[in-house]
Amino acid sequence: MLPVRLDRSDPRPLGTQLADQVRRLVLDGALARDDRLPATRRLAADLGVSRSVVEQAFDQLLAEGWLEARQGSGTWVAGGTAGRAAAPGRRRTPLVERPLVMLDAGTPWIDPRHQAVWRRAWREVSTAPPPRGYDDPRGLPELRALLAERLGRTRGLAVDAERVRVTGGTGAGLRHLLAVLPREPRGAVAVEDPGYRAAVATVLESGREVRDLPALEPVTDLAGCPAAYVTPAHQHPLGRVMPAADRLTLLGTARRDGALVIEDDYDSEFRYDVAPVPALASLDRDRVAYLGTASKAILPSLRLGWSVVPDRLLDAYDAHRALTHDAPPWPVQRALVTLLRDGYVDAVVRSARRVYADRAPRVVAALAPYAELAGPVAGMYSTWLLPHARAVRVRAAAEEAGFRVNLLRDYCRTARLSGLVVGFGGPTDDELDRALEVLVSALGSRRS
Repeated sequence: MLPVRLDRSDPRPLGTQLADQVRRLVLDGALARDDRLPATRRLAADLGVSRSVVEQAFDQLLAEGWLEARQGSGTWVAGGTAGRAAAPGRRRTPLVERPLVMLDAGTPWIDPRHQAVWRRAWREVSTAPPPRGYDDPRGLPELRALLAERLGRTRGLAVDAERVRVTGGTGAGLRHLLAVLPREPRGAVAVEDPGYRAAVATVLESGREVRDLPALEPVTDLAGCPAAYVTPAHQHPLGRVMPAADRLTLLGTARRDGALVIEDDYDSEFRYDVAPVPALASLDRDRVAYLGTASKAILPSLRLGWSVVPDRLLDAYDAHRALTHDAPPWPVQRALVTLLRDGYVDAVVRSARRVYADRAPRVVAALAPYAELAGPVAGMYSTWLLPHARAVRVRAAAEEAGFRVNLLRDYCRTARLSGLVVGFGGPTDDELDRALEVLVSALGSRRS
């Protein structure tokens, strides 16, 4: 944390106070050239201010040349700005940040025993003839056929290959759907609260407003909303499966109010307490647009997903994608053909499900004496309710020890919930054990 203090009794804006103090730290040598500053979200949480306050201060210092933004790696003290710390005889060692072990909701377990099929997939890509021009924006036909078969087998969604579209992940699928929604009236898109932050950002970037849907309540009003984004198989991040009665209520409300339901089915295959819950789209193909992803079952960096769009929107959806040339890279699609065809994806899902089923009770046993579960534990993470100040202190202790956990408050907009979202998919078993020791120590400390 930066050694700064904001005074709310000071008539100067908080952003101005922060910029002044960071500038002084640089001049005094407390921050030296090539020192990395904390992320805006983290610093805002540490200071107890909104993220916009930190962004305003950083933007001012970037414009003045005190700081510089480096693509993909954050904000740093600019070269040539060091003050007295740069004097002869005093040398400052640049801070080197070790990578944090991610205990987040989106990093999956990747079983190294299946690497042979992974390598074979990329060998096949290297020998396959690439398309002569732009490939089909709908996706490779053989990949769409394999995805259609898989959706029917694992998600209860009977669909032929002609209805499946390959996308650059669920974010891209959502972006294309938003582009083809009716232009008038340009109503707000309803999104669960708390909910998936990337979906909120995508809606806002499309030029539409977001309307908050309380995540654990039935949806009874979508008037004026062209669409509602939901995660019914495993609500993100509270973990609840949407009850059957609430599913029917949502579909009835959407039909009555003329709204499209956008189902993000991000990790539905990783149930280990019961069989995977069928997709919401299996109940109403005309009213629900389905989004799936390879990020949780295969690898996040593939940036690959798929969608099943209602027939009434399909032509406009295809036309928009063709116009923007927004299709996943051919080599990645071609590799996924091999991974699906040769059973890699099924094997990885089975293996990950066993790992998650083993880890979930370990996490619950460790944390349950100190916090309250927000919902059932399934998939690769669990969510715990705590007072916000306590959650912030626990997260800081985890980060000091080399682990990254997320705050529940960061997923909320109007919801008054706080706590921690603790993922257990990405770390090794040894890393998870060490992380739980750190969390338990921080939760049980007198200060917490």
